[in-house]
Amino acid sequence: MPERRVTGLRARLVRPRYATPVDLGGRHAIVTGAAPGSLGYATARTLASWGARVLVSTRGDAAALAARLAAELRADDRPADVHGLPLDLAQAASVARFAGDSQAALDGRLDLLVNNAGIHLDLMSTWKTAPLSEDGHELHWRTNYLGTMQLTLALLPALRRAAAARGEARVVNVVSMLHARGRNAGLFAPLQPYNAWVAYGVSKLALVHATAELQRRYGGDGIGAYCLHPGAVYTNIAAKGLAGQRAVEALRRTLAPVEAFFLRTPDEGAQTSLYCATQPGLAGGGYFRDCRPAQASADARDTAVAARLWTQTLEQLAALH
Repeated sequence: MPERRVTGLRARLVRPRYATPVDLGGRHAIVTGAAPGSLGYATARTLASWGARVLVSTRGDAAALAARLAAELRADDRPADVHGLPLDLAQAASVARFAGDSQAALDGRLDLLVNNAGIHLDLMSTWKTAPLSEDGHELHWRTNYLGTMQLTLALLPALRRAAAARGEARVVNVVSMLHARGRNAGLFAPLQPYNAWVAYGVSKLALVHATAELQRRYGGDGIGAYCLHPGAVYTNIAAKGLAGQRAVEALRRTLAPVEAFFLRTPDEGAQTSLYCATQPGLAGGGYFRDCRPAQASADARDTAVAARLWTQTLEQLAALH
């Protein structure tokens, strides 16, 4: 459930828009990357409060995460059908295990998949070479894009069953306006020279393309795909991106109240995810911000690139096994 809506100066600065509550009774949802204080946590809490059975993921103690979330919901006299499973999108085995175990937790059906988990490392741009996953992919690409696609494709059968039963299912990809930092050439060749901001942008650009391609391929089966920019949100993703930068970390802690005032809260930032996941009759395949359609970058609107990327993605995923 969203926190109380803000007014005054802060409302004019952050300009939050809010999704309309929807009865989600009987719906099953997955929200990845739902650590406390995150967009995913706020998204999962609201979906559960609207009546959905929600499965959350984290790289840490997923059972404790689900218990905490359920306790918060019960304290507010809200539905609390919440489950948790560990997930590391950078590891193929973890993704495969999560995909299988999630179906047991959700009785083999999935109405809403919110791909929220992601990383943005090296915010100070000090790395000169690309960090690699265990299977040799640049880490932003492996986590934000390839892992997300591995999970989404593994869960497609469940999404199709839900769509057949209810008329629709949805995939929601949390991207960023920073997808505009990426270029289509970066989807198919290593970045030279390496820059973590560009690598992050490329991974999010890939998800914008994948959203459109999912819609083209599976929209006829009743699966709607959406991607969104949540706005500038005060979460822990920046803290991870500044890891090891002690002076900057200390300064950020000092200025935390100021930063929090000027940025959206996780509940405010989650609203466009909720809008895309639940707004009745919403056309799929597009990019959204502030609970309304928006225009993605010019590179993101190249349908030939999206088709080529889809083929490359299937090849990369096949090579993981």
